[in-house]
Amino acid sequence: MSKKIYFSTIHQIIKTGHWITDSVSSELKPFDISEPQYNVLRTLNSQQHQPLTVEQIGKQMIQRSSNVTRIIDKLLGKGLVSRKECPSNRRKMDIMITPEGRNFLRELDVKLAQWHSPLLNKLTDEELQTLTRLIRKLRK
Repeated sequence: MSKKIYFSTIHQIIKTGHWITDSVSSELKPFDISEPQYNVLRTLNSQQHQPLTVEQIGKQMIQRSSNVTRIIDKLLGKGLVSRKECPSNRRKMDIMITPEGRNFLRELDVKLAQWHSPLLNKLTDEELQTLTRLIRKLRK
């Protein structure tokens, strides 16, 4: 394996990741929500009305962050999530998405689907599967 090709490939993966994150952040900016806040809402929404702790949310974040508590506090301030003391462990807090958060998330998903739409035809299903397989292989 050529180190030059390897490092060029890694550079392109990182550059693409930043491009996607920056683009998504730009799409979310008019809604006064950050990309990490959006990901917390998506994580909570996927739980089918089951609460998650801050630690569980942190483990599922796309971008690992030590600021999960601060992100949740901002979402609390907007009324998009709720926080209650965990009944089985008083030191932990249960976090859930609110109905307002679900409605807001649907609105954001529509906006981001519009951003993704032009990209959908750039790669075939086979190319996407190959890309996914190669990225997963690289991360193992």
